[in-house]
Amino acid sequence: MNHNPDKSSSFKSRDHDHKNSVPRAESLKSSKEKDPAAADRNETNEQGGEAKEAEIKYTLEKAWEDIQHFLSGEEGLEIPDIIDKYLDLVEHKVSRLEVPEKSKGCPVPDPEDDGWFHKVVEQMSKLHRHVSTVFKSDSSRGPLINRIGRTHQRVMSYLEDEFRVLLEESRTVEAAADQSPDAGQDQAKEEPNFPGYSKQVLATLNKISKLMISGGYEFECYEVYMVTRRNTIEETLNKLGFEKISLDDIPRMQWEAMEREIPQWVRAFKECANIYFSAEHKLAQTIFSDNPSVAKSLFANLIRVLFLQLLNFAEAIALSKRSTEKLFKFLDIYETLQDHSSAIDSLFPEECAKELKAELTATRSKIGETAICIFCDLENSIKSDAGRTPVPGGAVHPLTRYTMNYLKYACDEYKDTLEQVFKEHSTSKPRDYQGNSQSNNDENQSPFSRHLIKIMDLLDSILEAKSKLYKDVALSNIFMMNNGRYILQKIKGSPEIHQAMGDDRYKKRSYELRNYHQSYKRETWMKLLGCLNMEGLNVNGKVVKPALKERFKSFNAMFEEIHRTQSSWVVSDKQMQSELRVSIAGVIIPAYRSFLGRFSGYLTPGRQTEKYIKFQPEDIEAYIEGLFDGSTSSMPRRKT
Repeated sequence: MNHNPDKSSSFKSRDHDHKNSVPRAESLKSSKEKDPAAADRNETNEQGGEAKEAEIKYTLEKAWEDIQHFLSGEEGLEIPDIIDKYLDLVEHKVSRLEVPEKSKGCPVPDPEDDGWFHKVVEQMSKLHRHVSTVFKSDSSRGPLINRIGRTHQRVMSYLEDEFRVLLEESRTVEAAADQSPDAGQDQAKEEPNFPGYSKQVLATLNKISKLMISGGYEFECYEVYMVTRRNTIEETLNKLGFEKISLDDIPRMQWEAMEREIPQWVRAFKECANIYFSAEHKLAQTIFSDNPSVAKSLFANLIRVLFLQLLNFAEAIALSKRSTEKLFKFLDIYETLQDHSSAIDSLFPEECAKELKAELTATRSKIGETAICIFCDLENSIKSDAGRTPVPGGAVHPLTRYTMNYLKYACDEYKDTLEQVFKEHSTSKPRDYQGNSQSNNDENQSPFSRHLIKIMDLLDSILEAKSKLYKDVALSNIFMMNNGRYILQKIKGSPEIHQAMGDDRYKKRSYELRNYHQSYKRETWMKLLGCLNMEGLNVNGKVVKPALKERFKSFNAMFEEIHRTQSSWVVSDKQMQSELRVSIAGVIIPAYRSFLGRFSGYLTPGRQTEKYIKFQPEDIEAYIEGLFDGSTSSMPRRKT
């Protein structure tokens, strides 16, 4: 469509006289006081102008009545002369709406306007349609028909500008709300003001759309609507912090930058699914209420582009380099796509909904498959931990902390999602766990639970290998106790992990932990108890003093070495530390007190006693309380 080059997108002249009517009255009153004669002439001119306006309005209405007779066929096939007069009046009236220079944006028409312009648009469309059809082959009528066409184009061009400005009003409303001091509080309590049109504006938009479509300007009407609404929605998304990212940008982006974008995308997708899509659907239905199929088509075409743009971001993220720390952001995207897919079915036409649902499903599958790969990469990170340096003091290994915290967070926050992801997108068959006494129950577990158990079994095997890095078998047992206890505590603190593992596996781990405890006591304290063995101390009913002295010396030396060494060992869990100390004391102190009570009297009081009896039972107890603190401590002073 070739618009009139003088056409303006401004309505300034339409309400110019209305806005300046009061100043003119005040000026007239002032001039009367200064020059009564001149004032009378000015007043006469003003009244004349108003009378001219009334004459034009009346003449437009009267001329249209005569033209209607022509359109109805009552005047025959001759074009009445009144048409030229009518066109003169229309062009004069429209020229007053236009301004020489276009301005950026223009005000909404005066709400008190009687709607004469829209009446003229409707009249011109009827006239143009009639003469173009009836006199199509009459070349003698060409000049007049062309003039009717030009005038029709002129009014339609102005109507198109009015349509565009009214559609853009929503951005003005939203901007005003954003600048309000109470905007933050309002937004926290209420849904966003979207799309932001008043009922009066919606009614006017509806009327204009009808006029443009019936006047043969449906393409221009649809184009203005699509462009304006697309710009508004994109601006709204930008306010939410979401910006378009292409597939080409992703490989060049650092993960930290992408990670910051994902929450913005999640918010934008939720806002679109919950608010903007339905609001746009209702808006299209309201503005194009007489054309439901048009409303559906415009809405579908408009939102389809936006929807695919949102999906493109998710697909681009799926193509980024995998690493275990990305899993939870991927699951956020997956949940968002999963939870809001129903918006498509309820809003879009069937064919469009089918296409978009397929696109969403494909994107969700890519995210899900990538999430599985990332979770499986945790296996690789465990296997690749080839460190040959044992953890000082037999403390919890960093790999254990990382793996269990990772699994706990995954299960506590995303277990249902992970269950669904593994169920729908896992392509590999579950593997058997050789040597696992519970493997017969694997077939009753979900794919995710099986994989979770596999990772924990793998961690166990890696820890077992790392325990062999310790030369001291007792310290190796402490290491396994620390790590086993840490794993059990994490399982106990996460009902989701406990449920995935099952009670049998939990009990099995508790049993293994007790075995490490017993093994530790055998390696350390049972050897010490051997020094208190009475075998060989009595010969023919008499105590052999040299053998007794050797027993005390061996006990003292061994206990001092245990204290010196194991004070630097670590038992992180306070409850297990206390349990260990109580268990050791329960074995050693009664045996030592009994041995001391039975044989101390055979040593000569004084020098021999001080030399061979270095510890009282209370000393032993104090030493045991100093074990497993992770730092070498000096022995407490012997009690006498």
